[in-house]
Amino acid sequence: MTAVITLCSAARLDHVRRQQRLLTTEPVRRIVVWLDADAPPPFPGAEVVHVPPGRHGMLLAAGRNRGALAAADADLLVFLDADCLPGPELFTRYRSAADAHPDALLCGPVTYLPEGVRPEHADALPPLTAPHAARPAPPAGENVVAGPDDYRLFWSLSFAVTAKTWSVLGGFDEAYEGYGGEDTDLAWTARQAGVPLVWTGGAHAYHQHHPTSSPPWQHLDDILRNGRLFADRWGFWPMRGWLDAFAEAGAIKHTAAGWERTQAPRRLSSRP
Repeated sequence: MTAVITLCSAARLDHVRRQQRLLTTEPVRRIVVWLDADAPPPFPGAEVVHVPPGRHGMLLAAGRNRGALAAADADLLVFLDADCLPGPELFTRYRSAADAHPDALLCGPVTYLPEGVRPEHADALPPLTAPHAARPAPPAGENVVAGPDDYRLFWSLSFAVTAKTWSVLGGFDEAYEGYGGEDTDLAWTARQAGVPLVWTGGAHAYHQHHPTSSPPWQHLDDILRNGRLFADRWGFWPMRGWLDAFAEAGAIKHTAAGWERTQAPRRLSSRP
């Protein structure tokens, strides 16, 4: 059985409801993890798991782990972020890739949809396909084993693993709270454990547009805190492009102890 696990908060409720409507036509078990403090709304046909925020914000790592625990009887786990729609072949392509590479971390291409485009039916998605150029996008049915340097390209917004591989990885590290770092940490854990990263052709996901900032100022404190945790563990700071942008804007500086704010930190909210 395939289980699809999605994190959700009030900020992405409309995105998840659109996603869940598309998922009703798929033979998958649906698990929605609600990350806000208040009680979750209903998601018809889906199992809902409630993981309230922690001290530093939403528990993205812990939420994914709880979703996987709820799907303990599934042999294939597909993680799909709140703002992502599944392409018509996403599950069949992930399943086929898992059959061929049962010990791998599987990643499909992601298309970022423009503002105002809100597909309501799966057959509307293929004409919109334009995979993000930052990562490989093999042809449908082709699976490409990534090189050691490609683990930095892992994105948690759409990926799949067999239950056995999930056990090998041990899930996401729940020391990460709020936004950023937990997905790169999982990728480096996979690399260290010898778990292959496989680019899965045809497993298309479609990211629904929502307002954001670049760099993500609302997540600055999360990025610094989680970046330091990652650096202490792996010897370098992740999310370097954002750090450079924050530094150029004068918000942070690099010291002997790592990246730090140039002013007293203020409490910022974070949402997936």
